[in-house]
Amino acid sequence: MAEGPRAAFIVLPDRAVLAVTGAPRLKFLHNILSNDVESLQPGQGRRAALMDVKGHLLAFVRVVVDADAVRLEVAGGRREAVEQALVHYRVATPVRFAARPDSVLALVGTEARATLAAAGAEIPELSEEGHVGARLAGADVRVTRAGDLPGIGYVLHVDPEALPAALGALQAAGAVELSAADLDALRVEGGRPWYGPDVSEENLLHETGLLREYHSSTKGCYVGQEVVARLDARGGHVNKLMRGLRLTSPAAAGSTVMAEGKDVGRVTTAAVSSRLGPVALAYVHRSRAEPGTMVDVAGAPATVVALPFAEAG
Repeated sequence: MAEGPRAAFIVLPDRAVLAVTGAPRLKFLHNILSNDVESLQPGQGRRAALMDVKGHLLAFVRVVVDADAVRLEVAGGRREAVEQALVHYRVATPVRFAARPDSVLALVGTEARATLAAAGAEIPELSEEGHVGARLAGADVRVTRAGDLPGIGYVLHVDPEALPAALGALQAAGAVELSAADLDALRVEGGRPWYGPDVSEENLLHETGLLREYHSSTKGCYVGQEVVARLDARGGHVNKLMRGLRLTSPAAAGSTVMAEGKDVGRVTTAAVSSRLGPVALAYVHRSRAEPGTMVDVAGAPATVVALPFAEAG
């Protein structure tokens, strides 16, 4: 990934937090979600997918385990959909769901942790998806080392009333505000497809390139497992795959990817990288998904690239 800001923040308005309580909460979620969450201890977390029985992706969630509850950080404006699905599967299981008011704030950059400390929220070195409580600008926050952010990043769950003061404290500590366009450029370079712009109910987990991050191959049954297992047995072959594109001119999300006059894909996120110039994330038909394949986007040549771009040279 290109050298980005040493520390930069951005509020993620499409993310929301759902609290799950009740003694069997981890076992219940383990039986529904694609990843192993039953073994998690307080202070640990994991990313997982919620699917339907046909393997379509209903949501990506971050499972954050506290001593008395599980927080589900839900991306892509899908909190209500996730709650409805969990209520459907709950049947007689004694678990309860409640929306939390938290705002979700992302902090990225090589100096993100040091900036938190300078702002008064000193935290230990965390493993991916590990989390701790901290105080920032006089308010309690939950800080998680977030593997779905580009580079080194943290998400903070902040009370909305405390958000302006938290942002001010980070700015005073040297962090800069990150624009949505700059975040997209970092995400594209880092190969970080997100639910909403890049992933929807139309997609299967194998198409996204995120199977290893959101799925456990050793856990028992969960919703959508049969589809995932069947695709694994076929070598993971799906019709389209998430890839990077090196563009020769800027494009827009939704642009068609063409090859030899045929529609072979669609751009999901387009950006302009300070290091690479115009780049994009796109689903590309498997016949054109090999890195180095030449395609056209918006009438201009483009090259298919393996993700992340940093490993593509």
